[in-house]
Order: sequence, then structure tokens, then C-alpha cells
Amino acid sequence: MANTLYFPLLLLLLAAFSTATAQQRHSNISRGSSLTPGSNLSWLSPSGLYAFGFHQQGNGYAVGIFLAGVAEKTIVWTANRDDPPVSKNATLLFATDGRLVLQLMQGQETSIANPDEPASSASMLDSGNFVLYSSDQRIVWQSFESPTDALLPGQRLTAGQQLFSSISQTNHSTGIFRLQMQADGNLVAYPVKTIGYTTNDAYWATGTNGVGDNVTLNFDEDGRLYLLNSSSNLLNLTEGENFQGRTIYLAKLDVDGIFRLYSQNLDEKRNWSIVWSNPKTKCDPKGLCGFNAYCILLDVEAKCVCVPGFDHVDPNNWSSGCERNYTAGSCKNEDGRLNYTMKPLDETTWLDNSYSVLAKSTKEDCAAACQGDCNCDAVIFQDRVCRLQSLPMSYGRKSSGSFAFAFFKVGVPEYITNGVPADQPKESNKKLTVEILIIGVSLAAFAFLVLAISGALIYRSNAWTYKRVSEKGNIELSEDLAPRAFTYGELDEVTNSFKEEIGRGSFGAVYKGTIQNNQKVVAVKRLEKVLAEGEREFQSEMKVIGRTHHRNLVRLYGYCLEGTKRLLVYEYMSNGSLANILFTSQNQPSWDERIGISLGIARGILYLHEECETQIVHCDIKPQNILMDECKCAKISDFGLAKLLKPDQTRTFTGIRGTRGYVAPEWHRNLPVTVKADIYSFGIVLLEIICCRRTVDWSLPEDEAILEEWVYQCYENRQLSKLVGDEKVDKRKLDRMVKVALWCIQDEPSLRPSMKKVLLMLEGTVDIPVPPSPTSFFSTI
Repeated sequence: MANTLYFPLLLLLLAAFSTATAQQRHSNISRGSSLTPGSNLSWLSPSGLYAFGFHQQGNGYAVGIFLAGVAEKTIVWTANRDDPPVSKNATLLFATDGRLVLQLMQGQETSIANPDEPASSASMLDSGNFVLYSSDQRIVWQSFESPTDALLPGQRLTAGQQLFSSISQTNHSTGIFRLQMQADGNLVAYPVKTIGYTTNDAYWATGTNGVGDNVTLNFDEDGRLYLLNSSSNLLNLTEGENFQGRTIYLAKLDVDGIFRLYSQNLDEKRNWSIVWSNPKTKCDPKGLCGFNAYCILLDVEAKCVCVPGFDHVDPNNWSSGCERNYTAGSCKNEDGRLNYTMKPLDETTWLDNSYSVLAKSTKEDCAAACQGDCNCDAVIFQDRVCRLQSLPMSYGRKSSGSFAFAFFKVGVPEYITNGVPADQPKESNKKLTVEILIIGVSLAAFAFLVLAISGALIYRSNAWTYKRVSEKGNIELSEDLAPRAFTYGELDEVTNSFKEEIGRGSFGAVYKGTIQNNQKVVAVKRLEKVLAEGEREFQSEMKVIGRTHHRNLVRLYGYCLEGTKRLLVYEYMSNGSLANILFTSQNQPSWDERIGISLGIARGILYLHEECETQIVHCDIKPQNILMDECKCAKISDFGLAKLLKPDQTRTFTGIRGTRGYVAPEWHRNLPVTVKADIYSFGIVLLEIICCRRTVDWSLPEDEAILEEWVYQCYENRQLSKLVGDEKVDKRKLDRMVKVALWCIQDEPSLRPSMKKVLLMLEGTVDIPVPPSPTSFFSTI
């Protein structure tokens, strides 16, 4: 027992001695000293091995610690690693007040170190540790206590501390993997974007959980990595080496998620050699390939491959995952035939997030069960157990010899061409192509004769139809034609003298009406404070809006332009607005219905932003402007009307279009307003849909009154269940929707994703980065 205690005590004394010796060899940096990228680049350690200062990153510079006296420059620590690179005009200053700051243009400053008290001097030690000292030579800050992706001999990783991989060898921003020294004594590697710490997410661990408190990962000068607690040496990860000349070591969590120990002999001037690594293969780190992709080994190198029916979101960034290469539609045709087929993918393993488990005797039966289930996107079959999955699929990898089989649902057109399966032999395809060509030529000749005879008749028929529509005096409505012009008297008759008001908003009042001839119910909106533009301009604008055709947009049937009167005729929505059902407890939609409503709104906005002939920025996305039809399908209303309003037409702000609580910050800053303003408003609406409450509610406790602040607080504290109370929801989908909403409501417009990206993230086909605080770049106005 005495020997057991003596050994770690001796190790600690030796480590303390070597650290003290190293700290005696240091360069003294006094207050007022500064560095610039152009000339005075860094502060060297006494031996010149390590340097603290500027190093090249991309087209700019970053501040960090690097090995300057080796064959290849190696970055071992980076300050503020997720900040963008700075220009050559930046200055690193050890200020006279004891602060270490990075000075940018226009007087901006960024703190590099946060010492416990003002520092009196600084040193770059030969150990690779950059240290700030107080006036009595006490250490008040050191880089060894704030590791990034690497450890140096003499440095420790204490309970709760983590290493984060870098994005790439040249970009040292936070990557997609982390190595954590847990409080339970276990050293574990996880993907960065996991909220919890579960065995499902871990891909490597020392298995030392439960061995005691205060366990640390230690790194000796001879390259020995080991776990140590207060009483004994727990586990040697590496045994250490006999010194051969001047050998230095580096432990690093690499870009690919593997924890490696490197060595380099300074006398031989060679590059780094790998001494030890874990996990062993490059496909072991989970999350390397992103969603809906799996990892395969080609010799010893990893490659990410998309599952059937998917393509890489970014071919240059595997971790971004894969997205569908076809448009997902209805599960079945109107005649009941399935629109999807099942594509096998053998010998692959995946994270099991099954929503249903069935007992099936064969893998074919399992695939058929998924194909007939419209909620199923993929299925895993193993040991006669069939597990039905929803997208996205995670942690996929090829596992040779595995008895697990996966099937993925893909659109039939992806594998059926001209009615023939794509995997049919090429000779059969060629023969069928010739037959089709002969039939096609014959049909074309016959069609030419028919067209020649009937062309004149068709033209005359169309001309007569349009004439009849334009001259007919009765009120009729054809959904196949462009918006028709009504007289004020006709709309007075339709609405029974504007008797039944069904709503009122910032654009004016809305009345219920009925077209007498076909008994079609419509909504007639009487606009207020409309621009005094000419008849031709108003009609042109109506034609632009009338050409919009999408299942998530309210249909415009017609308009009235008579003197100063401006009225619009829309399809009638029987379930009222989203606000009616969302903020009324007895009408609140279920979780699955709310997901469907969110997707519908996103698709409607995407159509306005990117798929219309003329791009339309709505400017007033809110629950009151989202209407619900009899099937609870969300439809956006009042799109395009912002162009017709007077500049002061608003509910709350002069010169700003929109509604308080939903208005994007750029309206207040006189910045150009783009489609990103709609993205912001959608983010607020999405939060309201998630929580079934208004964006501001002062009847709630003060810390919950502002919805966006409360949501981010819950997200940061990993308490998302608070947002939905006792309601049973899919936690993965809840996390996904919250992250999407937080990205949408970023103060800086450039940080907000496009609506296409928003839709992909909501559907689960795109990996979602961890969102920053919505107000982290600008203060709230």
C-alpha cells in the first residue's frame, strides 16, 4: 500500500520539478509590448522552440501558440478559435493595464486572456505554456488551463475539461469531435453536436467510469499518457519511450476525431510520427459522415457514401451529410399505388432510433412493412427483428460480416426509367428504346394530321371562351384563369353589403361572401391606405400576385379597382388563422400537426422567395397572416401586399412594415431589407408553434415572458422539455425545430439561413450546427 501511494506521489513531484525547471526558462514580456502580423509576428520561448503570436489562417491571421523550431509549423493552441481571421492591420497588445487584447480596426478590441487579476508580466515558456504573472510572480492565467485541440508534456486534462478537434488542418475553428475528461473518471470521445453524454453517442472511451473523483489525464515528457486520481495510477494509455536525442511529443484530437500521440526528433529534422492512436480505424468516430451517409474504409482511408436516393449536401464537406436527390411527395398515388420503392444496403450499422419494432421472419417482409407505412423512411433488420426508422439516419458505417440489413425508401422515378427498372440489362433497354422510337414517330405523324385539322377549331373555341368571360355580366369565378376584375357593386352583392366581418388586420377588414352562381364561399378584403397608384400599375401587381400558385399560399381569385376603392377576393379558409387555433387551448393542434404546419409555412415562403417569377418579400409573417383550410393545411395570406401599402401603414412603427415582435432587427437599423427579414419572422412564428404561446406574454414569470430569450435559455441549459410541458413529443424533432428557429432569429441577417436551407433542416436532411445566442453579435434594440 505504501508503494502504491509512493509511486504517484513521486510522479507528481517529478512533474512539478520539470514544470518549475521549464518555467525558469522563459522570455519576459512587459506591459506595453505588442505584435503585428506584418513585422513583429510573435514572442519566442528562450529556446526558440515555441512561439506565441500571429500565424497564417486562410486569407488572414489568427493568434495562438505554435512550434516554430520544427520542420513543419504546428499549431498547439488557438485563441478565440471560432472568431474569423483578422487582417494584417490587427495588433496584439499586452496593455499597460495588464490586459492581453487583440485590437482591430475602428477601435474594436477582443480579449485574448481573462486573468484573475491584472497581469504585470507575461512569458512564453519552453514547455509551450504561455503565462501571465501578477506583480508578485503568481500565475494569474495560463494557456495550459484552456486547451483547444492538443496537449503538451506537463499539461493535464482535468474533470470537465475537453479537447475539441479543428475543422481542418488549416482552419483551427471548432470541429465536429470532442474528447472529455468526465467527472465520473471516464475519458470519452463524442461528436460535438450531441446534447447528452450517452453510450449511443460515444465512439471511444477508457472505460474508467466509477473509479473515483478528481481523475485527470496526464502527459509526461517521455510521451506517457495516463489517468491518475488522488490516490493511484489508474490506466496507462501509452507506456512512454526512452529518450533518443531531442524528442518532443504532442497529443492531439485530430480533425477526423481520432486521439493520437505524435513524436518528433528535433536532431533528425523529420516530420511528426504517430506513436499511438485510438480509436483504431477512421470510420470509428461517429458523425464523421453526417446525416443519411455511411462510412466505408478504402484500405485505411475513410470515405463517406450517401444512402440510396440521396446526394452530398456539400461534396467538399462530408460531415454536412446527404439530402434527397428527388422531391419527396405523397406516399401513395390517388389510385392507391405506392410512389416509393425500397433499396437495400447490406452490412451497415446505424444508430437505432426506431419508432416501431416488429417481429418479421425475413428481411423482405421487413422492407414491405416499411414500404406500406407512410411514416417510415428506412428500416433495419437483424435477428428477425424489424426496426422502422424516420429520417435522418445517423452514425452509419459499413461493417463487413455484419448480419444487419438496411432498406431505404426512395422515389420510384429514381429507379424506373420509361417504365423499365434501371437495373435491367442494357440490351433490353436498347431494344425497348427502338420500339418506343418507332411508335413515337407513328404517333407524331398521326398527331400532325389531327392538329392540322383541329388547329383552327381550337383557336376559334378559345377566342370565343375569352370573349364570353369578358363580356358576361353575371358574377362567375373560374380558378383556371388569372384574377378577374370585379365591380364594387358585384362585391357588395357577394358580401351582402359587407355584412359579415370575419377578420381585421393591418391591411384592412375581411368579409365573408358567396358567389351566387356556383355558391363558392370567398373572403373579400377591403384595403386601407393603399398607394395612390394608377389603374395599370395596380392591375400589373395583381397579375404578379395572381400568378402565384402553391398549396401553401391563399389563392387570389380577383380584385376590384374602382375610383379609390381597392378590394381583393380570396379563397375562404374555414378554420380561420393559425393564431385562432394556436393560442386557444381547446383548439391547439397536436405535435405532429404543428410539425406539418411548420413545414407548410416554410414551403410557402420558399416559393415566394425562390420559385416565383417575381421574388416576393412578405414583410409581415405572423400567425394572423397564416390561414388554415378545412384539412388544417397552413396557407400564407397577404403576400405581396407590402408593395401596395403607404410607407406609414403599420401597426406599431413609423416607416416600418410589420408587427411588433415579428419585425427583423434590420428594420430598426436602416439596413437593406431582404428576404432574410421573412426568415426572422418565420423563426419567431416557429417558436410560437413549438410552445403554443405568443412571443411576448407578460402574464408569465419575467424570465419566461420574452419567448425567444426563454427558449434559448432552455436550449443552453438542455431543458427543452420545459417548452412543451407534459406533452409527449419526439425529442429529436423538438431539438431540430428549436435549433432551426434560433438560427432564423439571429440578429445578423447574414447568419440566418436561406428558406431552402431552413426547409432542409426542418425535414432532417441537413445537419444543423449549434446555434449561437440570437443577440450575440448585436445588442437588442
